[in-house]
Amino acid sequence: MLNVVIFGAPGSGKGTQSKLIAEKYNLAHVSTGDLCRKAIHNNTHEGVIAKSYIDKGELVPDETILNMLDAFLESLPREQGVIFDGFPRTVAQAEALIEIMQSHGTKVSVLLNLEVDSDELMARLLKRAETEGRSDDNVETIQKRLEVYEKQTLPVIEFYRQRRLYKPIVGVGDINDIFGRVCEVLNELK
Repeated sequence: MLNVVIFGAPGSGKGTQSKLIAEKYNLAHVSTGDLCRKAIHNNTHEGVIAKSYIDKGELVPDETILNMLDAFLESLPREQGVIFDGFPRTVAQAEALIEIMQSHGTKVSVLLNLEVDSDELMARLLKRAETEGRSDDNVETIQKRLEVYEKQTLPVIEFYRQRRLYKPIVGVGDINDIFGRVCEVLNELK
């Protein structure tokens, strides 16, 4: 079973590539951002907590994310592979994901890291703010999110590198070219 973690800074194209990967490889797509937005929209307990952090450009507490993620995995057929879009973001979450995956009888196959420089990330996020009207995409919040990413999530790369599951992907260029680079890596795992 193929279980993919797609990784990269905010605006690196994780969501776009995740959808393409999910369709081509028949994987369930889970974005903790989408899980949080759904919980916020439904005004659940987890949603209220998530909103208070997201509005400040901070990461949602692990316990909240892990509860939402475990419930999502529980809802899937046992043989269904998954693409994790933007999760884990910390080493603690990566360790917790191992436990959650084991409890569901599976494990992570690979971490794909979409590499994009900070100027390109800022331009992409500001454009997304204009086109999608995302309240969490303004200059101040974007800068905070990129700082949080560098401080808290880059160690996740080392976590997966040590387990020989890390694969860097050049995340700049045409969407289909990036997807082609992703497929080269995933096809080797099948």
